[in-house]
Amino acid sequence: MSKQKLELTWVGKDVRPRLEPRILLEQSEHSYLAPHRVTENDLFDNKLIFGDNLLALKALEQELAGKVKCIFIDPPYNTGSAFEHYDDGLEHSLWLSMMRDRLELLRTLLREDGSIWITLDDNEVHYLKVLMDEVFGRQHFLCDIAWEKRYAPPPDTKDFGYIHDHILCYRKSPDFRRNLLPPSEEQIARYKNPDNDPRGPWKAADYTSRYSADQRPNLYYPVFNPVTGEEIWPKKTRVWAMSRDVHEKNVRENRIWWGVKGENSVPALKNFLSEVQQGMMPPSLWKYSLAGHTQDARKESLGLFGDKAFDTPKPEQLIYTILHIATNPGDIVLDSFAGSGTTGAVAHKMGRRWVMVELQQTAYTHILPRLRKVVDGTDQGGISGAVGWKGGGGFRFYKLAGSLMARDRWGNSVINPVYNAAMLAEA
Repeated sequence: MSKQKLELTWVGKDVRPRLEPRILLEQSEHSYLAPHRVTENDLFDNKLIFGDNLLALKALEQELAGKVKCIFIDPPYNTGSAFEHYDDGLEHSLWLSMMRDRLELLRTLLREDGSIWITLDDNEVHYLKVLMDEVFGRQHFLCDIAWEKRYAPPPDTKDFGYIHDHILCYRKSPDFRRNLLPPSEEQIARYKNPDNDPRGPWKAADYTSRYSADQRPNLYYPVFNPVTGEEIWPKKTRVWAMSRDVHEKNVRENRIWWGVKGENSVPALKNFLSEVQQGMMPPSLWKYSLAGHTQDARKESLGLFGDKAFDTPKPEQLIYTILHIATNPGDIVLDSFAGSGTTGAVAHKMGRRWVMVELQQTAYTHILPRLRKVVDGTDQGGISGAVGWKGGGGFRFYKLAGSLMARDRWGNSVINPVYNAAMLAEA
């Protein structure tokens, strides 16, 4: 039986937009640069673009194709709910077409070692997963992260109390390498030093393996408890985890723990904090203690905008966690659904270059004032304290130029007269 390629289908899938050439025009009155360098690593070439994100992504293609290290987007969840700052109720097939057209351009902009992260809830995430399998390749799926965005279910819950959103993560190619997360205080607290070992705190690890004596006869041997003088054999169904030679080396290096008074029936291996991998593998469940929650985001938005706070912001800690895993200082981060500008604010504070696109007036009412505060160093909310943010750098504000083609008074297609020679050459 021959294998058939399975694809997600929807009404209008074969209809694709015809994207005309557009260029970006700087609105210098809105660009904002710090008057002097705060550090040698200040970045001034960040971009905030006002306009349709599909046209903006196409306009960025020539400059940024293959250069963006990380894309984070928080697209409309398509819940049918009404929000003050944007329409979140696109019909399902239109939503899929909208996402497909943008994902294809976003993939073009990614570096070969880049990754894309998308937040959604259960309304569309499973359809998006199949769509992203088509665009990025199923083999490049990395994780569907469950982000605990709430302390408790909302009060109008009827059947299941949803307290998490999804974060779909894909890489562009196997060249992607993730960074470890910094160890949490909870993890570090698991390391103790009950025997005052000069090598510092350690954590006990299991000394046995899942193999039986029949499967691994070389791992079935007696060990000596120096405190009680007893000879200890492992169970025949669960032998030691290392050979005699390795065990004897552990004994010589004082890496065996039998308890304070030798009371343990089997030994444990001492894993020292100073020797373990200095970081944490990113888990698939992000508790709010790791990545923040919506109440954090709401407080941050109120602190920035007062009674004009953004309806559905993401906490800075969530973006910080993603960028810590997926980027390094100087890398380019892109968000084409900028909302209130959280991605750019966090990327700026972390020393990453950023590009954001926003169609709604929030580009002027929320993102511009927020990023000015970041540059000035007066935004001390969010992750500012954790990263020691003092301000610096800057960004340039752009808007999409009008259509290259226009109609003259007789209805003929002509070059738009607003395009001068330099603009026309760029287009």
